[in-house]
Amino acid sequence: MKTDTPLIDTTLSHYQENADQFFDNTIGVDMTALYDRFLPFVPAGGHILDAGCGSGRDALFFINAGFRVTAFDASPEMAEKAGRLIGQPVEVTTFQQFHSNVLFDGVWACASLLHVPLDQLHLAIRNLAACTRDGGSIYMSFKLGSGERVSKGRVFTDLNRNGLAELLKLLPELRLKEAWTTHDLRPGREDEKWFNTVLVKHE
Repeated sequence: MKTDTPLIDTTLSHYQENADQFFDNTIGVDMTALYDRFLPFVPAGGHILDAGCGSGRDALFFINAGFRVTAFDASPEMAEKAGRLIGQPVEVTTFQQFHSNVLFDGVWACASLLHVPLDQLHLAIRNLAACTRDGGSIYMSFKLGSGERVSKGRVFTDLNRNGLAELLKLLPELRLKEAWTTHDLRPGREDEKWFNTVLVKHE
């Protein structure tokens, strides 16, 4: 389905209105297992783009691990909270509008691209790829499933291996490196499954 702009705005408003709750529910989640799958593709001390950084939890980990980090989020409230956490500005922008003169060694898009409407998803990923150096990596995670849906006023684009294969047909500059499924790491949501993937930009 084609998503209406008002519904996209409602998705953003949800995070604006629930920023404190979202921050509290995500800041303490242990993401070590996912970091361990992504960071081998990023050179030590490299520059990571945290795309749709949310609370800033992951950006803070990368900074403490010795990486340079640039972060953005579409929600002004979340960007302000994340900026305070990591001690540096977080840009307020969308995947489609983000621009950088810097080429990143890795892009981390954890549970963030899932709110991009399906018909815009390849454009959003292509924009991230344009900011990635040749040989650089892009980590993405989506709720496991197929296609676009609306839940509680928010747009979700779910993905699985077949959906990823179709998506990559539109993104010839990227190739699949890894794909795997995990359970939600938040307490009480262990039954929810996530589809994770690492893509590498062609050298």
